[in-house]
Parts: sequence; structure tokens; C-alpha cells
Amino acid sequence: MDFVTLLQVLDSTVRLATPLLLACLAGLFSERAGIFDIGLEGKMLAAAFFSAAIAYMSGNVWLGLLAGIGASMALSLLHGLASIQFRGNQLISGVAINFLAAGITVLVAEDWFSQGGRTPSLQGAARFDPIMLPFAETLQSVPVLGPIYYELISGHSILVYIAFAMVPLTWWVLFRTRFGLRLRAVGENPAAVDTAGVSVIGLRYAAVMICGVLCGIAGAYLATSLQAGFVKDMSAGRGFIALAALIFAKWRPWHALGTCLLFGLFQVVELRPDVIETMLGVKVQVQFLSALPYILTVVILAGFVGKAIPPRAGGEPYVKER
Repeated sequence: MDFVTLLQVLDSTVRLATPLLLACLAGLFSERAGIFDIGLEGKMLAAAFFSAAIAYMSGNVWLGLLAGIGASMALSLLHGLASIQFRGNQLISGVAINFLAAGITVLVAEDWFSQGGRTPSLQGAARFDPIMLPFAETLQSVPVLGPIYYELISGHSILVYIAFAMVPLTWWVLFRTRFGLRLRAVGENPAAVDTAGVSVIGLRYAAVMICGVLCGIAGAYLATSLQAGFVKDMSAGRGFIALAALIFAKWRPWHALGTCLLFGLFQVVELRPDVIETMLGVKVQVQFLSALPYILTVVILAGFVGKAIPPRAGGEPYVKER
């Protein structure tokens, strides 16, 4: 594999890992607070549709982004009401959100646009354009470092840079702030937090809504940056893969970054089977490459990558003692 091809593969890896990373960090906030969220997939899907629809109708991609975040936060609020306020089963609530989003996006898309459950193609100001970083073109001719800066680091949409900036920000919030300390404590021992006079319900709602914001950005990225519009089920299981990546990363932000990049690489291999053929010297079936991310997901969930211990109070509704 030549250097140019390697840069192209890594560039595609970054692009495809971005929605996984955002969804993974979203689940990290929620699950660290003790709320398991299977509904990441549905939130991403709803955000993808509403961001594309509003961006197309308004001609402004930023309005589309806000609409996508709003749709995702609405589903997060629904999940919070079901699992926090009414102490329902968190897994069933998440599955219900996935079904709700899968149905309502196609229904509303057909009603609004009559294009078989998809939105019209986004163009111009209705999409996020790549950003060329300073001196990228000037440094392009510099050996090794120039192409890396020009091809790999520069030329992404703003949502990619936001996603990667969220990794250190998430680490800082969770491990260096009082809010993060309380959030993690709620996921481990909510009774102790309540005894200290801190609202367990308030913290869990805050975590769930942060999860909604990040899922909204992930869905908007799919429809307004990675692709040029919404199509049915375009999240394509990314929410579930993000959950597997979260378990693989053992609920830690920096580990989540590496895991999501690995999953992104697998998706690139699926789209570029010639890369594997060049590296291994053998022809690999495309169907096997398509199944690789899901095979790794099963392997991770089966516990073959080491024991991952979730927050102790995860999945359990908190009942205040009288």
C-alpha cells in the first residue's frame, strides 16, 4: 500500500468514525449516570431526518443542526420520563425509541417530500462544507508532514473537529469537575449522592439530555456532512456499534476514541476491499468485510476482550428511601 492510499484510508476512517464517536460519548454520559440507553440508534436516526429536512426547507445547515439536536433531545426526554420519572425498564424504553424513530422518520418524510421516505438532496448552504485549515495548501508539498496535514488533518467538516474535541472535554467534565464527580457517583451509589443533598433525578436527567445533544450532532453529521440528505434507516446500526465500542472502551473517553477509530477502519475496509487484497495478497469476500464490524460487536459483547464492569447502579431506577 502506497503512502497516498494509506492517507486516503485514514481520512475515510476519521470520517466514518465521527458519528460512532459522538454516539459513544453520548452513551458514556448516560451510562455513567446509571441510565442504560439502547435508544442511541433511534436518536441518531431522528436527528438525521429532521436536520436534513429543516436544512433543505430553510437552506441553512445550522438550523438543520439545531432541529436534529432538538429531535434527539425530545426522544432523550421521553426516555428520561420513562426510565427516571416513572422507573420503567430502561432497555425496553430504548428499544421503543428505536422503533418509534424508524417509523416516524419514514412517515413524516413521505408526507413532507413524497420521495419514498427520503429527503431531497442537500446542496450549497444546506450542507456542512469541508474546512481547509490554515497553510494546508502551502504545506502540501512538504514531504510526509505536508500530505498528512493536508489530506488527513485538514479538509473535514466542522462537526468532525467538534467530535474529536469532545473527547478531552468529556474527560475533563467527568474526571476534573464537581459535576462529573457527582455524575459518576450517581451511577455507582445514588443513595450516597442523595444523602449528600444532591438531586439524583436532576443529575440523571442532565446526563440523558447531554446524551441527546451528542446523538443529535451525530445524526446531523450523517445527513448533512457525510451524506447529502436523509434515507431510510441511514444510521445502519451505528448506535448499537457505539454501544459495543463503549463496552470495549470500559466507559472511558480516550479508550472510546481508539475503539471508534477501529470500527471506522472496519467500515472503510468494507468500502475498499482492494486495500485488504493489497495487504494480504488474497481476495476477500465483500460480504465478510461487511460483517466485520458486527462480528467484532458480538465478540466484544461476549466478553472475549476482557471483563468490562459497568456502573454498579446502571439500569436500576432509584427509589428514594423514606
